[in-house]
Order: sequence, then C-alpha cells, then structure tokens
Amino acid sequence: MSSNNLVDPHAVGIDWCRAPAAAVDLQAREEAITRQGNLTKPPGALGRLEDIAIQLAALQRREKPAVDRVWISVFAADHGIAAADVSAFPQAVTAQMIANMAAGGAAISVLARRIGAEIELIDLGTVAPVAPHPAIRDARIAPSTANLAEEPAMSAEQLARALAEGAAAVARARADGAELFIAGEMGIGNTTAATALAAGLLGSAAADLVGPGTGLDQAGIARKQALIDAALTRHADQLSDPAAALACLGGFEIAAMAGAYISCAQQGVPMLIDGFISSAAALVASRRCPGAADWMLLAHASAEPGHRAMVDAIGLRPLLDLGMRLGEGSGAAAAVPLLRVACQLHAEMATFDEAGVAEKQSSC
Repeated sequence: MSSNNLVDPHAVGIDWCRAPAAAVDLQAREEAITRQGNLTKPPGALGRLEDIAIQLAALQRREKPAVDRVWISVFAADHGIAAADVSAFPQAVTAQMIANMAAGGAAISVLARRIGAEIELIDLGTVAPVAPHPAIRDARIAPSTANLAEEPAMSAEQLARALAEGAAAVARARADGAELFIAGEMGIGNTTAATALAAGLLGSAAADLVGPGTGLDQAGIARKQALIDAALTRHADQLSDPAAALACLGGFEIAAMAGAYISCAQQGVPMLIDGFISSAAALVASRRCPGAADWMLLAHASAEPGHRAMVDAIGLRPLLDLGMRLGEGSGAAAAVPLLRVACQLHAEMATFDEAGVAEKQSSC
C-alpha cells in the first residue's frame, strides 16, 4: 500500500525550512578553549563541563557564555492514532494536562519556576475542549491529526501551519532575550507517532524502537508495534523526505517542535533537546536544515528504547541519564542547572596568572 494523499515536500509554506543553519563562531570557540586551558585546573579535569562551556561560547558568540534567560515553549496536540488504544491514558488527558500546566501543577511548571524560565503553553488542537487561560496560546489547527496508520497524519497545509507555530515561538523567545530555547510537548499517543517517524527516517523496524510510552503492557506494546508497521508500509513512498515523513507520521506538536528547532538553528539560538518525542523532532530538523545539529545540546537519555538510535543518528550525547520518560520538556529543564554550573565555572574560575598559581611544567 502507499499513501493516497501525497505530501509535496516542496510545498509553499515549508520551503523556509531548507535554509541552512547560522554558522557557529569559531573565534569565540577558540577563545573559550584558550580560557579553559588557563584556568586553575589540569586540562580536561572538569570533563564535559568544559565542553558545554566551549560549545555555548561558540553558539552565543562570546568567550563567556551564560544561560540565565531560558525560554520554554510547550506544544500540545492530540493524535488520531490514539483511538487505536496506543496509550495507557485516555485522550482527554491532553486537554486536562494543558490546564494543569496553566495552573502550575505539572512537572514542567514546577521546573520552570525553579530555574526562573519563561514558559508558554501552545494549544495546537485537542479533542477535548481547553478552557481559555492567559497562559495558553490558542493556535488550534484541528481537533487532532488523522490516524497515521490509515492516512497521512497531516495535510501539507496543516504541516506548514504547525512548523510556522514553532518558528513563531522562537521569534517570541528571541524578542525576550532568551539565551537558551527548550521545546516541550504534550499529546496522548505521541510516542507512537514519534516512534513511527523515527523508524521511517532511520529505516528501522518498529520492533527495534517501540516502547511502553505512558505505561503500556506487553500486549499494548505489540498492538502499538503492529500499527506502526502498518503505517510504515502505507507511507513507504513518502519516507525519503523528512518533511513528507513528518506529515505522514508525525503530530502537530512534533511538527511545531521541528519548526522551532529549525528556526533556532537559522536564527542562532542554542537549544536544549529534551527526550524521545523532542528527539524525533530534532531528527527531522537535522535532516531538513543543514547544520541544525550544531545548535543542539541533548539534555538526557530517555528510557524509551528507540531514543539511542535517534540521537546517534543526529550525533548528540546526553548530559544526564536519569531514566526519565515524562516529556513536557522536563528532562531539559532539569539539565539547565548543569549548563549554568558549566558557564559559571568557565567565567568565574581564576586563571593561573590571576591566582598566582604555577602552571604544569613542560616535559624536558
């Protein structure tokens, strides 16, 4: 079988995604490397904390980077595939969790407060109604995507709108002076969509990537795998292009995150990638926008089985491995203090000259 509604990857409205990423600042990188070499410690003694500071210096175009201003955009949407019982939770939970986030009761809400981040919630379309709230942006595209196992999840027009919502979030972050961008997500059924998308882009079998998501038992995982296999067969002729694959297999919130990641790379905004769903969007961004991966840091290793394959394909290494699989951007928010420590050590440690400490002698 093949898709009966082909999605043109060159459709008007998504061609902006092909523009390359901004160049990183190699001079700032070299200045940061030099500074690290002059700090009162043996070279490399702070391990990846040194690498983080150097990467951020190159991305922020300054010798001493900082992540004091953090912006979090949480994109929420429902999925047609959820009707096939691929989640341990009912679909109404998507709208309920948006309300919980707006009220400050979700994990990402707590973490955003703790790290002092700006947070916005973007409703891209839910089956259950979402009550108006000042913290929720109404950007509804449709009540949900279509069932990806039976037809393309999105039309080309819907894909373009979702991508544009991601880019608009980055524009708001830049206007606020954000030094780091985090995209979070909420959507019952979105681990199925993300797994299908990853399998399609990586050329993998569903069995190699599928996991429990929100807590499925073995029978549920088997049902999920069969649906993903059916989707991969149905849309096989669309999987060579990341935009077409996204339209066929993704979700509104996954597309919005991909659009945000592409826009971050093009506009020169460092981004901290969260877990499994976010990495599926990052995989699309890295395939669609040349150089996008240079602007990404990966917060943590998701407990979902397919995460490793995706991040290896992008070329990212997780900063943390805490067994997390919540989503929402929670793993990324939890990693922000680590980035801040790396920047503070880089900026505030004394050099050998400043401290009057003798450097290591060269070998005779």
